[in-house]
Amino acid sequence: MRARLRALCRGATGVILAAVCGGTAWADEASWAATRQAIDRGIAYLQASQKDSGAITAGQYDTAMTSLAIMAMASVGVTASDPGPDGECMRRAIDFVVDEQRRTPEGYFGQHDGSRMYGHGITTLMLSELAGMGADARQDDAIERGCEGGIAVILEAQQVRKPQTHRGGWRYTPDAGDSDLSVSVWQLMALRSAKTDGFDVPDAAIAEAVSYLRRSCTSPLDEQGQPIRPESGFAYTPGGGDIQYAMTAAGVLAMQVCGQFDAPPVQQAVAWLKAHPPAWGTRYFFYGTYYYAQAMHQQGGDTAAVAEQQVREVLLPRQEADGGWKPEGEESGASRVYATSLAILSLSVRYHYLPIYQR
Repeated sequence: MRARLRALCRGATGVILAAVCGGTAWADEASWAATRQAIDRGIAYLQASQKDSGAITAGQYDTAMTSLAIMAMASVGVTASDPGPDGECMRRAIDFVVDEQRRTPEGYFGQHDGSRMYGHGITTLMLSELAGMGADARQDDAIERGCEGGIAVILEAQQVRKPQTHRGGWRYTPDAGDSDLSVSVWQLMALRSAKTDGFDVPDAAIAEAVSYLRRSCTSPLDEQGQPIRPESGFAYTPGGGDIQYAMTAAGVLAMQVCGQFDAPPVQQAVAWLKAHPPAWGTRYFFYGTYYYAQAMHQQGGDTAAVAEQQVREVLLPRQEADGGWKPEGEESGASRVYATSLAILSLSVRYHYLPIYQR
């Protein structure tokens, strides 16, 4: 019932969003046309990367990468019920992920493909975002079961005994005794999405995760929660000190999806991001730009418009002839499916088909 009700709501939302995207006179229609073309080429690359098994992968971590590709396609309105190649690709990809062989009996997605809690968070978020959007009742039920198990693993992992500064967060394995921001953001977004979806997610779990995010602020906070230092962002681990592009963008988006838009650490981090926009060669470029694009879009107004232009200008020239993007630097060991999926998610903020990114 939950899935069917959500499908109806999603369908109505999709119609509204399509009308808005199709009927608004954007300031630069030529730029948007180029972006739309780049997205379409990227989607075509992901579809061409699909294996006979249904996985969408160009390397390791097939469950996690397929989930990321599914979110990229869903971000522009592709659903498993669509006719033709788009819908068929989605149906096969979802079936691959929800196959019970892809997870442990406890519901952990990160063991089979070696993606650990990173992949588990990505996959659980994807399943929550697509709940009620399967091709049929069978697929809807499989999505819901996978999501329920994934959420249970996340909630249990959060309760593992940890030092005070690490409480509320997650790290590489479900039994880890510490936390980091990068892994934690995926789990928190999955929890927030699932809670909106009607899954059983305690308010305390969200609150504890937000407290962990606040402790990951690069500046100590005063009694009013205001950063003491004039510049502040988010660090990989509490007490890390250095402001990092990828971690700051991730921290901002995670706080935003939990309703913390006006929190002083968020506003100060947004100011830092405005002064440090995405640039090719930045550490963890694709990962950080994905979060940057979503977070700045959440801010709205001129901030969103400027960020959209920045993301377009840095990504479009780097798209390769086959429609994919190639990761470099620290991300060079990741696959082109990884880079392409994150690039599409970064470019497609205007659509806002994925509810987790809707304010």
